Order: sequence, then C-alpha cells, then structure tokens
Amino acid sequence: MTVELLIEAIVRQTTILIAQLATSGGTRAPLAQVANQVFLDLVHELERQGVSRKVSADMFGLGLRTYQRKIQRYTESSTDRGRSLWVAVFDYVSSAASVTRAEVLLHFSGDDESQVRGVLHDLCESGLVTVSGTGASIAYRVTPEDELLRLRQSESHDGLDELLWALIYREGPLTFDELSRKHIDARELEPALSRLLEGGRIEQDASDAAYRARSLFVPLGASVGWEAAVFDHFRALVSTVIRRLESARARTDAADRVGGSTYTLDVWRGHPLEQEAYETLRKLRSELGSLRERVEAYNADHQMPDDYTQVILYVGQCLILQGSDGSDAPS
Repeated sequence: MTVELLIEAIVRQTTILIAQLATSGGTRAPLAQVANQVFLDLVHELERQGVSRKVSADMFGLGLRTYQRKIQRYTESSTDRGRSLWVAVFDYVSSAASVTRAEVLLHFSGDDESQVRGVLHDLCESGLVTVSGTGASIAYRVTPEDELLRLRQSESHDGLDELLWALIYREGPLTFDELSRKHIDARELEPALSRLLEGGRIEQDASDAAYRARSLFVPLGASVGWEAAVFDHFRALVSTVIRRLESARARTDAADRVGGSTYTLDVWRGHPLEQEAYETLRKLRSELGSLRERVEAYNADHQMPDDYTQVILYVGQCLILQGSDGSDAPS
C-alpha cells in the first residue's frame, strides 16, 4: 500500500507539472497522445527491466490478451498495419484535397474512434492539418507548405537549441533518426543540430554519426532555454531517486554519495534568519559554479577515459506563502 500511495502522489505532482508546461506563456500545447505515450513508455520500461508481458498485464489490471491488443492499438493502426495511427491518419488526409470527419472515421473504423479523433485534434493543433466547417460538414485538409512556412516563421522557436543540447547531453549519444523520433520536425532538427555543431556545444562521432555533448550550461535567468533547464533539473531529480532506490535494494552504504535531502525553513518578515534563508541558494550556486569551472578546466587539458562518473548535484528553491486559512500558494 505504501508504494501505491507513493506512485499516486508522484503521478499527481507530475500531471500538475505537465499541465503547467502545456499552458505556459499563454500557449496550449496538444496533449492528445500524452496518456497513450505514458502507457507505452511504462510498457517499454517494464520490458527493459525484464518483466514479462503476463506480469505487466497483471500490474495494469488487464488480461494478457487485452493488454497485448492495447499495445498494438497504440503502436500501430488496426486499419493500416505496420504504421502508427498518427502517421496513417495524416497520410490518409494527405491523399485527398479534403476529407470529412465522417470519411476519416469510416476509413479507420477498425481503430478506436476516440483515438482517431484524438489524432485529428493533435494534427490540427500542430498546424499540419487545417480544419473547416462545423457539425457534419467538418472537413480536413493538409496545410500547404507555404502556409506552414509562414506559421513556422511567425512562431518563436527560442529554446529549441538548448533543449536539444540538454537531450543529447543527458541521453546521448543519439543519432539523427533517434532524435527525429522525439517529435522534432526534421526541417527544424537539421538546422538546430548544425547550429549546435558550429557553436561547439555538441560533436558528431565519425564512426556512427551519433551526436554527443561533453557539457551543458544554461545561464541563470536566461530568457531562452528555460525548457532545457526544467528538463535537466527534473531528470537529475529522477536519476537521483532511482539510484537511491537501487542502492537501498542492493543494501549498499552509499548515503554520503547517493540521495538528497529536502529542507523547509519557516520564516516571516522580521525573522532574524529570513535573509539568510533566501540567500542560501545563491551561495550554493556560486560554490557549485566555481567547482564546475575548475572540473571543466582540468578535463579540457586531460584525456577523459571511456569509463568515468558523472556527479550530479541539483539545488532548487521556491517560496510558498502560507495563509491563515491553511491554504498555500507559490509566491
């Protein structure tokens, strides 16, 4: 029961974060495929850990046959075998000047209708497909290339380079094909990679054409690249918790090197330690920034071995105002 409660609490906090990211800056990011992606990612991770499909199905509370059908539905279209439903729907819309919603649903009658509707919504939200009409006359057409180009030019892509840099640094080495599967348009991915290579922030291995990054740095308070900082901070948190769980299972004594602590300081205006509480993060950043610079300076002059250890430290701070009615709200 304790583990189930922990999972429920973590999922709740993660959904809060996703909702905040999806609406940040007044945008409305499409979320049609998030639930399906979470399911598939869990399936793949369980398989990676050696859990059989029969056991996984039981963990999801599903019969094995129902579980396998669900995986198949999310990974490929029942109507168009061998391709994802997303790709199949997009290609079907592309094949005609215009198709109605009824025609799309009829063509993909072998697939779950809510999934087909979700794909149509996602395609429209991404700008790849344009919708017109209302009710029974709703029709879809592929957005022309010149119109897509104008949309791309009018939208801000600030932060793509930094986020791509963070992905390569934390998950690399990654090939172009692996990066393109992360829902990055190839027409944006290629120039972004070129800029990162030219800037010396990433490098490409001549043997396997995979991209690698030796370092990652997003300036404090930068107006662009905050997405990379959020991803890097969240991944560091998850990695630390996972290593702590592995350490506990293996019953190894690594408390001084693996794990973390959370400190909550209750202060108020006029409290003698109020300013010290606020200044602590600045001091930590200064010390860790100096350490990182010295480590990178040494590494620049010495050949790094194939096997080395990444010591990941993450620090964060937020202020939550506690109300007299018991409520709380981030300041």
